[in-house]
Parts: sequence; structure tokens; C-alpha cells
Amino acid sequence: MSLSNENIITVKNLVKKFGTFVANDHLTFEVKKGEIFGFLGANGAGKTTAIKILCGLSYPTSGELSVAGFDIYTQREKVKKNIGYMSQRFSLYDDLTVFENIRFYGGIYGLRKKEIDSRSHDLMQRLGFESARNKLIRDIPLGWKQKLAFSVAILHNPKIVFLDEPTGGVDPITRRQFWDMIFEAAHGGITVFVTTHYMDEAEYCDRVSIMVDGRIAALDTPDNLKRQFSAPSMNEVFIKLART
Repeated sequence: MSLSNENIITVKNLVKKFGTFVANDHLTFEVKKGEIFGFLGANGAGKTTAIKILCGLSYPTSGELSVAGFDIYTQREKVKKNIGYMSQRFSLYDDLTVFENIRFYGGIYGLRKKEIDSRSHDLMQRLGFESARNKLIRDIPLGWKQKLAFSVAILHNPKIVFLDEPTGGVDPITRRQFWDMIFEAAHGGITVFVTTHYMDEAEYCDRVSIMVDGRIAALDTPDNLKRQFSAPSMNEVFIKLART
């Protein structure tokens, strides 16, 4: 799929400090409209800190940031209305049913009741979840939860969806199925910004950045990075970067 030349995310010299600790150290990058952009790095590299800032959930210490055409300092509410967000750690409410979660998030995203009813019906049919409509989230398999959480995150057709380590803890088959859903969303025009510490998932992205100790150590297409570092896989690219 050919990518747009239009930037939907622009980050210049993003710094985030917690006291004397620098979590994000002068990050600069752009994300194109319709792109699957991988934000990679080991645990503790600063990925989640950056993604929370881009979602308007945390303030940067300094830097210039634009998300979906809105300034992250002065237009955070407009940013939030134009994005979806899914985290590995928290996405759905365990004590609500499948349908109640869809209805709840549809309301948060500002959808009307008719839209929620229509989209939830289509969603459960597409996922094959009709029989699980009234099941509590805690009672369905993890793979189902991840698929549902992603679908709920894009229920309102956002311009961008942020996925923070969405495939953590799921089996390889479910991970591949999840990525099929990501490809489908990107094909439909949604920009996908995904963080992961699974280096094999980098191969699925249009471009990837690799963070090491709060900095972007490399940024390019997977093929270009493998050529640049004379590596057979993205995992080997990461190992070389981490060692230096």
C-alpha cells in the first residue's frame, strides 16, 4: 500500500523527565497518514511514556508535538476525540459483559445510541462473538479480549489508533490474527502507532523506530535497517543497537 506524504504525527525534540531521570531524550520523528509505525524497544526504553504523551494522557517536559493536526499542549481534548488507544495492561472492564464494554466505550467516544447498537452488532458478527455477548470479560479467553479491545479502540473510526504492547502474553497464532486486524484497519485509512518489544513484529510495520535508553537509536523501514546493520532479522538489528 502506498503511503501518504502527509504527516499525521509530528514530534520535535520531545523531552520527558521524572525528577532527574530522563525517560524521553529529545525524540524527533514523523508518522505518515495511513502508516503502520512501529515504536520498538526493550521494556523500560521509554515507549509507554512517549505514547501517553502523544495520547494527551501526560504532559511533555519540552518539545513540539502535533497529533492528528492538533497541538498536544493546547488541544488535548481534540486529540483525544481523534484517536483510539489500547494498552496491554488495561483495555476492558472485567466485571462488565462484552456488550456492556462496547456500549461503555462507544459512549466515551461520543457515539449515539443508534450508532453504538449498529456498530456493536456488526462488530460481534465480524468477530464471531454473538454467543459471548452477555459473558463477563473475565470469562473469555485472552486472545478474544485482545481482539475485542482493539475493535473497541477503533469503534469510532479514529484517525489514529495507539497500541501499547497489545500482543503481550498471547500465543503466536493469536498474535498473527491480531496483526491481520491491524492490516485491515490500516487499509481502511487508520494510522496505526504500535509499541512492542517483539522484534519479529517489526517486520509487519511500514517503518520502525528503535529506542535504546530513552533515545531513538534508529528509524527506517525494516528492510533498510537490516541492510544498514548487515543483519538477517530485526531482532539482530536490535541486539546490535543494544550492545552499542
